[in-house]
Amino acid sequence: MSKTIRIGTRDSELALWQANTVKNKLNKLGYETEIIPVKSTGDLILDKPLHELGITGVFTKTLDVAMLNGDIDIAVHSMKDVPTVLPEGIVQAAVLERGNHFDILVFKNNEEFLGHRDAVIATGSLRRRAQWLNRYPTHSLVDLRGNVNSRMQKLTDNDWNGAIFAAAGLERIGLEPENTIGLSWMLPAPAQGTVMVVAMHDDEYVLTACAALNHEPTEICTKLERDFLNKLEGGCTAPIGALAKISETDEITLKGVLLSIDGGKKLEAELSAPLGKHENLGVDCANSILSRGGKRIMSEMQKAGLKNDGQKASIFSTKKLTHDQLSRVNDRLQIDSEDFIKISPNRISAATLKQEYKNVVITSQNAVDALLKNISADELQFKNIYCVGRKTKRLIEKRVGPVKHSERNARKLAAYLVDFIDGIEVTYFCSNIRRDELSEVLTENNIQVNELIIYDTKYVAQVLNENIKAVLFCSPSAVVSYLTMNEVNKIAYCIGETTATEARKSFKDVRVAKIPTVESLIDLVNEDSIG
Repeated sequence: MSKTIRIGTRDSELALWQANTVKNKLNKLGYETEIIPVKSTGDLILDKPLHELGITGVFTKTLDVAMLNGDIDIAVHSMKDVPTVLPEGIVQAAVLERGNHFDILVFKNNEEFLGHRDAVIATGSLRRRAQWLNRYPTHSLVDLRGNVNSRMQKLTDNDWNGAIFAAAGLERIGLEPENTIGLSWMLPAPAQGTVMVVAMHDDEYVLTACAALNHEPTEICTKLERDFLNKLEGGCTAPIGALAKISETDEITLKGVLLSIDGGKKLEAELSAPLGKHENLGVDCANSILSRGGKRIMSEMQKAGLKNDGQKASIFSTKKLTHDQLSRVNDRLQIDSEDFIKISPNRISAATLKQEYKNVVITSQNAVDALLKNISADELQFKNIYCVGRKTKRLIEKRVGPVKHSERNARKLAAYLVDFIDGIEVTYFCSNIRRDELSEVLTENNIQVNELIIYDTKYVAQVLNENIKAVLFCSPSAVVSYLTMNEVNKIAYCIGETTATEARKSFKDVRVAKIPTVESLIDLVNEDSIG
């Protein structure tokens, strides 16, 4: 007995294109159809990165519920959005022939930024973010959410250099602009470019109808890619890419990649097998990566609160933590980390830096790094160097020369200089964003301060989840950056008194590490058992 097949879909332009494609194919086969648009959680919540929503299948769950409730007969998805394990009772009914699987970069103005140290790229995908940072580690990545049309509009409205899209999505709705670059080096998401149809396992009429739409080569390739993904347990919350291809000689090759969130670690595997003996390629490829450090990367992401089960980090560090630092965190705690400030060295002419400077003040390690990016230490003519902090002192003496005097903070250094400086003038190598106390104290005491902005500090904070209970700060600038996007109803863990002073202006509960190191800060959190 015939019936009208109700096709469930998201209501974005791209999703409707996909649903209408399925509708037209079914209509040509003689089936009656009706499209029923449904909004998903992923479309409704646009102020959080995908990995923070804590829902498996964020773009498919609403349609799953509609199908289980009997409101629709089939659902049409971008296959890359579908979890590798479908809900009980729902099965894969068909995959259409794959479209363009590549990612593309849509850029503004010109492509020159690709050769520059600083650029801002937008994407809501951890996979794209990690692969971009692996190739361009000094670039900044910003979150980009919404349907294809709204994301393209956001690119127009913001001063970003470019944004990354799935090529198939732009092509299907005729939105691909002229200013694009194909990212052939970027491995796509498993099943990217493929339309998937799901149905109820016991609906024989619908399953028979959809079987006629299935493209077997695409089904074979996407299954291997999703097997790879499932073995790694990545879902859409880990930087995982995979692509399988069938050659003219019926050999299947699968290439997979797993990266750390920051793109600093990258593990790849590539395996081939004849058609008919290919069933284990996905699992074997994943096992190859897991055996070469993949387990450690996945463990780090789990500890950072990126598990598929929706667990969240209860602690956040505003400074990106290293693997050793993450390993130091108590196992009962969950922690995530990201740099909330970005440092960009400024170009200072060699002639300016080669001058003889009698009294030099340096208050951060960033200033040392920025200085030496412009000139070699042998060319510097600094007679007296004054600095803040033991680490800064060690760095200066290792890379520049002897330090005449150092203090724990800028105010104490200023007080010392007022009493003991040789002369009435200092050159202060600093950032565009800094505390003014040193310059103010010296100026009040008739000491001329010549500020040379050797690097820029940029605030790059992100909105944190409400369940974060404590935040780690390693600099006053990180505190200020955090406050541009977040509330103060957290515990503020600070690396030292200078940072704590800034935090106390806003936070009620401020705790300070015994020793001004990240490791000591983590130890303090462990002792407090925040969780």
